[in-house]
Amino acid sequence: MLKGIHPAISPELLKILAEMGHGDELVLADAHFPAHSLHHHVVRADGIAIATLLKGIASLFEFDAYVTAPLVMMKAVQGDSLDPEVEKRYLEAIQSAVDFVPNLERIDRFDFYERTKHAYAVVMSGETAKYGNIIIKKGVTPVL
Repeated sequence: MLKGIHPAISPELLKILAEMGHGDELVLADAHFPAHSLHHHVVRADGIAIATLLKGIASLFEFDAYVTAPLVMMKAVQGDSLDPEVEKRYLEAIQSAVDFVPNLERIDRFDFYERTKHAYAVVMSGETAKYGNIIIKKGVTPVL
């Protein structure tokens, strides 16, 4: 265990975060997401909620400032509805870690799947919320 690193961040996930370059995307997938069908690099975070992962990642991760929305979630399929509490939990988790909220956009389910194919990696979480998937886009890490 390392000081300053949230205990939900596994060594494998920490390695992925360090390897990612600016513009790379990471998918935090809910427990129902077809990650293994869409991507070859899947990391397991079973039992861990996405809000918990976001809180741990946000303090280590620079969100891309050169795009309109460095956070992407799925739109509800026609005839279905979103639970606004899911997005609220995610944004509150990020804000609690970095004291700001990056912009978020929603895209069609199949566009989300297509974007997943081009992501750096997918993290399969224990999240059970419907439409609980989120893509985060890495920005340029400031020089210390």
